[in-house]
Amino acid sequence: MQTMQDARTTQGDIWVRLVQPGNGNFPKDAARGILALNFTEQDKARMDELAHKNNQGKLSAAEREELESYILVGDVLSLLHLKARKSLKR
Repeated sequence: MQTMQDARTTQGDIWVRLVQPGNGNFPKDAARGILALNFTEQDKARMDELAHKNNQGKLSAAEREELESYILVGDVLSLLHLKARKSLKR
C-alpha cells in the first residue's frame, strides 16, 4: 500500500514534467542558445569547494543549502541541455 510520503513529488519530478526532455521541440536557434548556458569557472570552483567540504563532513548548514541549490540548478540545466540536444538531432 502506497502512503502519502511514498507519493511525494520532488522538485526534480516537477522539472522533468515541465521540461519534457524527451521531446525535442525547441527551435534550432533556441536549442543552440540553451546549450551555451553553463556554469562560470567561479561557480565550478565553488561547487568543487563545497563538494570537497561535504566529503569531509565539514559543511555548515548554509553551505549545505548552497550546495543543494547548485545541484538543483545543475539538474535543471542538464534537462534543458538534453532537450536541446534532442531538438538539434531531429
